[in-house]
Amino acid sequence: MARRAVGKHRAPRGGRGPVTALKSPRRRRTILPDVAIRIVESRQPLRDPAVLAVRDTLRAGGLVAARAGAADVRAAVAETIADVEARGDQAVIDLTARIEKVHLTPATMRVEADKLAAAAAAAEPKFLALVRRAAGNVRDYQQAILHRDGPPLRRGGRTLGVRYTPLGRVGVFVPGGGGSGAVLVSTMLMTIVPAQVAGVGEIALVCPPTVGGDVSPLVLAVAAELGVGEVWRVSGTAGIAALAIGTPGIRRADKIVGPGNAFVTEAKRQLFGRVGIDSLAGPSEVLIVADDTAEPEWLAADMLAQAEHDPGSAVLVTPSRKLAEAVAGAIERQLPALERAAAIRRALERYSAIVVVADLTSACAVADEFATEHLQIVTGDDEGCLARIRDAGAIFVGPHTPVPLGDYYAGPSHVLPTGGTARFFSPLSCNEFLKASSVVRYDAASLAADAADVIDFAAREGLTAHANAVRVRVGKK
Repeated sequence: MARRAVGKHRAPRGGRGPVTALKSPRRRRTILPDVAIRIVESRQPLRDPAVLAVRDTLRAGGLVAARAGAADVRAAVAETIADVEARGDQAVIDLTARIEKVHLTPATMRVEADKLAAAAAAAEPKFLALVRRAAGNVRDYQQAILHRDGPPLRRGGRTLGVRYTPLGRVGVFVPGGGGSGAVLVSTMLMTIVPAQVAGVGEIALVCPPTVGGDVSPLVLAVAAELGVGEVWRVSGTAGIAALAIGTPGIRRADKIVGPGNAFVTEAKRQLFGRVGIDSLAGPSEVLIVADDTAEPEWLAADMLAQAEHDPGSAVLVTPSRKLAEAVAGAIERQLPALERAAAIRRALERYSAIVVVADLTSACAVADEFATEHLQIVTGDDEGCLARIRDAGAIFVGPHTPVPLGDYYAGPSHVLPTGGTARFFSPLSCNEFLKASSVVRYDAASLAADAADVIDFAAREGLTAHANAVRVRVGKK
């Protein structure tokens, strides 16, 4: 699917066009020439076609589909999965050759241990020190929120508890630097460290090779620093299929985590059930709730940061028309100095908006409706706004808490639900690598006391064998 503009107005060729507001009740037209992002002013934003078009593009996977161009993503991924299931490692090798233009053998799919060691030795000491500090922050946070077995509930001779155990083997996907050119080594910290805190025994890393046939030295250095010795240089969808199904070379994992492009996301969707997944994460998005207390230049920088993901989405919701226009102007001033200015402009024009609403209560309602990946709150009543909003992946409160803190350093994982899925998905954390088992223990007297009720339930459901499993122990008729 090709990228599509949001709303009914497309910017003219050249990428610059007026900011427009479509017709809706009690809306006035806003015109700011030569800005990349549209301003929509609405008293009923949750019924406004222009506002809902942005929401629906995110929920429908419009940004994910934009990555795939005209490809039939679902069919291509289904074919890959079937091929890996039928031909195992050879399918992974052939698909990597076709997609990545890298020719492997069963012996070279896995990165050699000496390459990992060499990458760590060659890495800049300052960079490795940075990795250690960031990993330490992530580890501290994850250990603080880790689920632990609590004291059991005791009712007479009945003991009812829960036991948490870590997954045995986890696969981590890390984008290799294709497309936008970003090598997301920070994703390794945000996936591997939580798994380690949970106590996962084996971690296997899949990273598509670069044109030269090797995995990025930064990826290898971070893997070595984190103690991950299993790294596969294979194409993303093929590697994920191998981890889900199992091949002679790549053993099956219990769960696969890590963000990726449209094909990676679709592979995780199709394989869910055979293997656990974190979520169906798409490109990055931010929604900012702000009022006149916010600094326009800072908000503009925050929006540009998320649009930089190519594509990404940035939405500002504010009761201040003055702030909306100031942020739009600041975006235009800052944009030309950015390396990915053309891609950012496309994302701002097609997937982003500034929405002017009646008050902060309305702004919070829009935020809750979007259930965004990143939510920023920069107002004179941050705590009040935070209390009004239920659904968001990660929430950044106050003017001194930009999203990149969460992307790299603060501690919570940056692997977050996107596309409105924060309504039912949570951020990746150490607890996503645990599974809970209920633990039930009765003594003879307690079984005798409860037996009649259990037998009654079973009999009403017509499950006589269930009833008998209790009856034979207590001698009840």
